[in-house]
This record gives sequence, C-alpha cells and structure tokens, in this order.
Amino acid sequence: MQPEKIRDTSYTQNRELSWLKFDLRVLEEAMDKSVPLLERLKFVSIFTSNLDEFFMVRVGSLFDLSVMSPKSLDNKSGLTPVGQLEQIYAEIPGLMARRDRIYSELMAELADKGIRDLQMAELLPQEKKFLNKYYKAKILPVLSPQIVDGQHPFPHLLSKQLYIASNLHGKRQKAPLGLIPLPDVLPRFIQMPDDPCRFVRIETLLLSRADSLYGSFKPSESCVLCVTRNADISFDDDKFDDIDLDYRSKVSKLLKKRSQLGIMRLELQGKPSAEFVSLLCSRINVENHQVYTCEAPLCLKYVYPLVDALPEDISKPLSFEPYTPRQPGSIDQKLGMIEQIRRRDRLLFFPYESVDPFLRLLSEAAEDPEVVSIRITIYRLASSSKIAHILCRAAENGKEVTALMELRARFDEANNISWSRLLEDSGCRVIYGIEDFKCHSKLCLITLRRGESLSYITQVGTGNYNEKTNKMYTDLTYMTARQDIGEDATAFFRNMLVANLDGDYGTLLVSPSGIKSRLLELMDEQIALGDKGYICIKANSMTEREVIDKLSECSRAGVEVQLILRGICCLRPGIPGKTENIHVTSIVGRYLEHSRIYCFGRSGEYGLFISSADLMTRNLVRRVEVACPIDSPELKKCLLWILEKQLADNVKASTLLPDGSYLRKSGGEPFSSQDYFMENPLPLEPDAPLPAPKPKPAERPVPGRVSLWWRLFGRKK
Repeated sequence: MQPEKIRDTSYTQNRELSWLKFDLRVLEEAMDKSVPLLERLKFVSIFTSNLDEFFMVRVGSLFDLSVMSPKSLDNKSGLTPVGQLEQIYAEIPGLMARRDRIYSELMAELADKGIRDLQMAELLPQEKKFLNKYYKAKILPVLSPQIVDGQHPFPHLLSKQLYIASNLHGKRQKAPLGLIPLPDVLPRFIQMPDDPCRFVRIETLLLSRADSLYGSFKPSESCVLCVTRNADISFDDDKFDDIDLDYRSKVSKLLKKRSQLGIMRLELQGKPSAEFVSLLCSRINVENHQVYTCEAPLCLKYVYPLVDALPEDISKPLSFEPYTPRQPGSIDQKLGMIEQIRRRDRLLFFPYESVDPFLRLLSEAAEDPEVVSIRITIYRLASSSKIAHILCRAAENGKEVTALMELRARFDEANNISWSRLLEDSGCRVIYGIEDFKCHSKLCLITLRRGESLSYITQVGTGNYNEKTNKMYTDLTYMTARQDIGEDATAFFRNMLVANLDGDYGTLLVSPSGIKSRLLELMDEQIALGDKGYICIKANSMTEREVIDKLSECSRAGVEVQLILRGICCLRPGIPGKTENIHVTSIVGRYLEHSRIYCFGRSGEYGLFISSADLMTRNLVRRVEVACPIDSPELKKCLLWILEKQLADNVKASTLLPDGSYLRKSGGEPFSSQDYFMENPLPLEPDAPLPAPKPKPAERPVPGRVSLWWRLFGRKK
C-alpha cells in the first residue's frame, strides 16, 4: 500500500467540525430577537434534529472507519478517525449547554405569553383530575414497563425512542433498573381542556407515575433517556446472503438492520446521580464521553405539532407572516406551458415562486397526444406527491414513463420504496440507478413527435421533485426546448439504463466524470486572467480537496473568489499567500438555502451553470449529478441578480474567518436577501404578445343546394 499523500492543512479544516459550526449558526437563529418567538423555538428543534442526524450518520461512519481503517488520515485536518471523534465529543457539551440555556429562555418568554410547558406541581385541581382520567383511559393500557435483573435481560433500545429509566429497590430483592418505553402511538404532549396553551409533555407525566408501575419495586430516582444509534447503513453486496434478491428487497432488508447498529450517544434528561449514570453506562455499554445530560427535552419534534395545535390568535403573532409563493409574472396562466417553453427558456425560483408551472407542464405532457415519453430522476418525493400521481396518469394514458429512482436517499428509503411500487403498478418503468453511485441529479425529459421529427422539453433543477420542500428550500428550475440539451438528456437516460457512467455529452455536465473536471478547467481559465478573474459559487457545502486546492491556486493568482456556502466549508479563507482573495458567506434564515449556481468571469464574459451538485467529494466523485449551462442573456441576468443580492445580505449572512469561526455580517442599511426575494420577483419581462393573426381573404359563399338547383334549372323553367 502506498503512503497517503501529505497535504497542506494550513488553509483547510475538518469537515465534521465545520458542520458543527453550521449547526451553531442554526441555533443562533433562535437567539435572534427579530425572529418571531415560536419560530425561534422551531430553530432549537431544527438544531436538535440536525445534531441527531449528525450522530447517526457522520459519527456513525467515523466509528466504522476507526475499526476498519484506524490509521487513515482526513485530508483536510490530518486527523485519524479516533482523533476526529475525540474532537467531536469534546465540542458537543458546549453546544448542548448553549441549547439548554436558549430553550429555557424561550420557554420563559412563551410562559409570559400564556404558553406553558407544565410540571406536575403547576397543575390546577381540575387539570390534575383531567390528566388522571386521561392517563388511565389512554396511556396506561399501552405501557409496557419492565425490570432488568438476572431473569430479565437488558432490552434492545431503539434509536431516538424515549424511555423512562428508574433505579429500583425492593424489600426482599433488588432489581437495579426499570424501563418504560414511550410508544409512538402516544401523543408527545397533552393540552389542558380549559386552556390549550397549557400543556404537559408525555414524558413529564410518565415520570410522575413511575413509582406506581413496578409492583413491589419503587424507584429511588428516575430520568428520561434515549440513545442515538449509528444509521450509516452500507449497501455493499456482501451484506446480503441471497444474491438473487431484487434491489428493492435489498434496501428493505438493510432498513431493518438500521435499528440494530451501535450506540453513538446516550442522552439523559434531568439530574441523575453519578451512581445511576454509571449503572446506565454499564448496562447500555457506552463510555462517559458519550453521555450527555440535558435540561431541555430530549425530543423536540413536539414543537411543530404544538404550534399547529395552539389557538390561531395566540400562535399567529408569534410566527412568521404566512407567505404564498407568487405566480411568475413572466408565465401566462392561460397559455400552455409546452408552447411557452418553446417560445423561450423559463426559470422558476422556489419558494418565492410557485411550483405550479412545472406541475402544469407535467400535466400537459401526460395528456398531450404528441408526447411519446417522460423520463425523470427521483431522489426525494413528498409523502403525498402530485408529481408521482401525474406520472402514473401519464403511464395510464399510454405514455412511456421512465423513473430513475434512488432508493438510497437517506431516511427517505421507505417512502421511495412505496412510491416505486405505485409507479410500477401504474405502468411506469422504474429503474434504480447504478450500483455504488447514488443518482442525485434533477432532470426531467419530455419527448414529443410531430410527424417524423422529435423535439424535447427538458427541465433541470437544483432541488428535489418534492412539493413540500419546494415551499421551504430555495431552489431553481430551468425549463428549455433547446435541442442540444434535449439530446444530451436523451443520452443521459440511455446511459443510466446500461450503467454507463462515462457517456459523452455536448452541453450538460454529468458527474462522476464531467462536472469536477470542467470546473477545474474553468478555474484555470480564470487563473490565466490573474486579478481580472472572478469566480462566484453558491452551494450547500464544499469538502472536495482538489477543488479547494484549485481555489487556493486561484487566490494566489489574484482571482477574486466569492463562495456562498450555507453549511460545511473545509476551506479557510484569508490565509496569507494561500486564500487571501477568497471570501466565504453563509446565509441561514427562514428558508433553507439549497440552490447551486456556478459563475465564472465578469461582465459579459462569464459562464453560468445551475446544478444539483455541491462541491463535495460525494457529489463530484461518487454520485450521478447534472450541471447545466445557462446561455439565455435574460436568465443569466436573473442568476447574477440572485448572487448579487445574497452577497449584499447583512442580516442573515455570516462571514467565515481565517480561524474557521463565523462572524455575523453587519454595518450599513440592514438588508435580508430572503426578505428581498419575497417582495421582488425575478427581473423577467412577460412574453411579448403574439402577433395578431392576419385576416383571411374574403371567401365567396358556396352556393347551397337550392340556389344551385335554381341556377341550373330555374331559368329554363
């Protein structure tokens, strides 16, 4: 084995630690007084669920790597897997303490507004009576308390399920531990009938009842606990005993294994004694550094349903003003989408603009007799997907519908399996991508036949075909009738059907072979321009070392580099002689910044692309992604307008500093790009009116039968 290449880490940082800084920026939104109170509580919930997934996926994969390849080095920090885990576990307690403090402050502010998370001692007499009745009728019958002793082995703990754990004692014998799982069928909170703003979380109620559930045993102390398990399941073939299983069955089988993987973290709510914590660690088999004791609830998923359940007159003033995506002014609501796209390229900007034009396009294609096929890549679908139902209708109407569906979309696998079955049952052809390469591209191709000629309508997007996230994520959808893009899209689907990752494309860039190489070429072109060069890239994250090194080369050549990266950034800007001409902005706000735009060059001499790919190794090397050049001067103007407004943001934007920390931008007139986009449409003009049809020449009336008879015979008579 050849020794690993020694990398310069003076201007790079570890991916996982960079991600933790991103989640901290999410938590900082909960401290922003300009954000409505209930929305701030939602940001605490988002921070918590983000951290849960981080442990399930990233910490889990590092743990696996520490076993399989303990001496491997991270090429951005030089750390081994164990070294990375040590730094992660050292960083988490400070984040959790900050989360607990912010949550406590928010709950105090909400209590002043009448929204109270009640402890049992705070209940009014009539509320105690209501809860007693509710407990006996709806909770007690579904509880399954159990003791753990020599006769009762320790049970398997499900990842992220809440348990009430008790240290038990009895008169004649000792049962050191009691456990009560909180079933998923139970509500996460119970509202008081006389005042729905007063509520009790289910774990609070069960903690108070633990002393009555173990017969002769009594708890000396109790707490709420949950474990976080490794969820980084692998899809290698050697995981399976039966090589004849179809691919969908393989993924289904792996999902069952997810709940059995190793424990990465133990969380405890309350103030358990050191003796009790030690007992839990020995039973659950975790080390002290994996244990986190919290004051805030361990599961904050209750926040969203709580907000929905509050009276509107209470919740509305404490929430964002509702926003309805606008209908694009450049699109005629009465004219067919296929005809409009044939006239000129179209661009949609979610969530500020409605997804309806794209749904209209698919619906027209499902009914249009000239449409012969619809082909689409699917990564994540909404649980109630209009898009999937339209595809089913198209297949039922006799169109050839091909869905390239990625069953390995993490945590959406089960949903995608269900949709794949429904699509197949409707007559769609469903294929599952290429082994070892996730298909993350967002591409839809509609093929039409007029006479002997074929034409195409192609859609390329930066985000999923998911109507739910289209309202929460900022994304772009490009729709075009360009023949070259249609032919490339045809080649793309043909290549995917035969597992050809090295297909030739004239216009589209397709990873794993086509995007990174072209990006590096474009960067070289800017390097050749020196201080006249310019690069601006908007994406979610950047981890790919070769791209980072090339951007450093750009900086050393004097090229101005602007990066708009919401999440991970493994490059540290502002390092003298290496990255001093690189500037990194992160925007975290009401909407999740998700669109990807690549810009190379200034003024009229620039190339612009939209893409499904972040600048991450997984996207550029291990996934099938698509980037599409935008040639329309009008649409180029729109993309530059988006980048310009994001770079001007000084309300929700932070700047990455040379030490890897972030500083909130400030100074000048406050400007929020997201607020601006909500109020201002894309700078697109509506279509020029179609020319009025030329009047037809007057036609001589065709004689009717009577007049014709008269002309022939009447005069003779």
